Amino acid sequence: MTDGARLATRPGVAPREAATHCPYCALQCGMVLREARGRIEVLPREFPTNRGGLCQKGWTAAELLDHPERLTTPLLRDPASGELRPASWDAVLDRVAAGIRTVQGGHGRDAVAVFGGGGLTNEKAYALGKFARVALRTRHIDYNGRWCMSSAAAAGIRSLGVDRGLPFPLADLGRAETLLLVGANPAETMPPLMRHLADQRERGGRLIVIDPRVTATARQADLHLQPLPGTDLAVANALLHIALTEGFIDRDYVAARTDGFDAVRRTVAGCWPAEVERLSGVPVADLEATARALGTAGSAIILTARGAEQHAKGVDTVTAFINLALALGLPGRPGSGYGCLTGQGNGQGGREHGQKADQLPGYRRIDDPAAREHVARVWGVPADDLPGPGVPAYRLLDSLGTPDGPRALLVFGSNPVVSAPRAARIESRLRDLDLLVVADFLRSETAELADVVLPVAQWAEEDGTMTNLEGRVLRRRALREPPPGVRTDLAVLADLATRLAAPVEFPTDPRTVFAELRRASAGGPADYAGVTWERIDADTGVFWPCPDPAGPDSPRLFAGRFPTPDGRARFHPVTHRPAAEEVSADYPLHLTTGRVLAQYQSGTQTRRVGALRRAAPGAFVELHPDLAARLGVADGDEVRVVSRRGELRAPARVTPTIRPDTVFAPFHWAGAARANSVTNDAVDPVSGMPEFKICAVRVERVES
Repeated sequence: MTDGARLATRPGVAPREAATHCPYCALQCGMVLREARGRIEVLPREFPTNRGGLCQKGWTAAELLDHPERLTTPLLRDPASGELRPASWDAVLDRVAAGIRTVQGGHGRDAVAVFGGGGLTNEKAYALGKFARVALRTRHIDYNGRWCMSSAAAAGIRSLGVDRGLPFPLADLGRAETLLLVGANPAETMPPLMRHLADQRERGGRLIVIDPRVTATARQADLHLQPLPGTDLAVANALLHIALTEGFIDRDYVAARTDGFDAVRRTVAGCWPAEVERLSGVPVADLEATARALGTAGSAIILTARGAEQHAKGVDTVTAFINLALALGLPGRPGSGYGCLTGQGNGQGGREHGQKADQLPGYRRIDDPAAREHVARVWGVPADDLPGPGVPAYRLLDSLGTPDGPRALLVFGSNPVVSAPRAARIESRLRDLDLLVVADFLRSETAELADVVLPVAQWAEEDGTMTNLEGRVLRRRALREPPPGVRTDLAVLADLATRLAAPVEFPTDPRTVFAELRRASAGGPADYAGVTWERIDADTGVFWPCPDPAGPDSPRLFAGRFPTPDGRARFHPVTHRPAAEEVSADYPLHLTTGRVLAQYQSGTQTRRVGALRRAAPGAFVELHPDLAARLGVADGDEVRVVSRRGELRAPARVTPTIRPDTVFAPFHWAGAARANSVTNDAVDPVSGMPEFKICAVRVERVES
């Protein structure tokens, strides 16, 4: 029994169970929720991704279902007092609809924007995109997944023809003779995944980790490369340079299945390992050992994650590692390949079905005339009525309340006041809006700024589907109905669409919405036409693409061809460039950010769970002992981390696991400890990914 179980049913009612999935990360661990004798408990469930295991976040997930801070009544800001006060659903929805009509009447359709989240179910992500384009007819929609997977997605599409986090089942990790993790720390971000790495070790496999910190994952590695943040691209090119000079290139594979290798070969010929050692701090011997471990293995997998991707050159960095994988002939071979570890619970599905600025359902491009015609037919509207592409998340948020930007924003499943880079600036932009509407089940920092707060259902109170990091479509099953006064996101969108006189229906039943999603995605890169709830229920999920209900799904991609027009993958030459902001005399240190085991994302949920709060009670700043000595800082002293954009304050954690030229802060906390007050808002020109993982700072001891 977890200490997160709370009152949920009347005593004497027969127990109910729901086989479902954890509400947190993209591993989407299987679990069973059991409701009996007035309590909800989390039970283990055997499932391929987690094999019965859960992390502390999963075991305590039920605590939020009846949390005392749970929102069960709509809130409306009182213009006289400025406070959020309880109101009826009719009152708040009328207020939202009237505000939208006023803003669009005075400033045009694009004056209203929508911001979604990577934790929404496929059905809700799909309905949100449809609502923006059909009910609001605005081009301004994006989501917080732009800050999670966008660089890997863009690199995957241009090199491999598709964006699917893992183009193979997770179990393949355990079969790889060599596994290279780049900027990934699954021991803390998704602990049950480590069971697959244990399988790899038991089979005699070798684990290599590239990370500036000695993380819990790096401590389990056979070899740990500890580069300066922002130099992963140079490291990847050096690895390919060594593979070329030592004869590890699979030339038959390159000739038969790829294009563009010569240009990449010429580029990396000048990436001398000694020069990369000077740049990154990674010894030549470690670069050579890594290249040899990959090049001589019978099977090898390269995985990237946020450490490599959250940079203003994130797309090129991921491309460099894909180049390495292609040159070694890894993609499409059993137990081998390239993949990225998706972060948010539905980070994969959330970007496939329409809440991304440039996409329509099925991962179709919104500027493709054929895609527009197909989706418009499914929706029952003229294709010409659909707006064009919007702008990426940070650019959208940074334009709020400005003369040329949106004047109203609807937020579903996100907390940008904490999660956005240069967060104080974004907080100011939110305050400048004429109308801010937030749908959530807790009063997040963003909800505290809203004019209207809509209480919506939690993960255990509605059915739907999620798509995990493998591209496996799963079923989320409801254990119970939402509490009185709470509505589902689908119901909220349907009610608003009716008030706005939308030309088409917005169903509230998730099964009906999924059936429509299947039709809209049919023929697209992320084709769900053959995925049904019944088929998911009969197995452990269905891998997309799956165009035929009676046909096979696709657990492994690239075996015979790549999903490009000619079936061949593409090499792209990329070169290292410095971080968007380099260190200086005033800002001599590098800051990098990340997660801790017991917290998740902006912390809206996990900071309210007692066991998790005790395990990780607050923010901290990691400093190397040499740096701490130079600054006169002792372990536990309060320090100030200052960048050109702002500052954060938190206790120092003095540890040899960080480089002497780098400091680390987790991003789960708000207020004075908000890491994103400091981070850089420079973005990747292709993906729109902000440079969360490196900025120039100074550290000062706060005198008591």
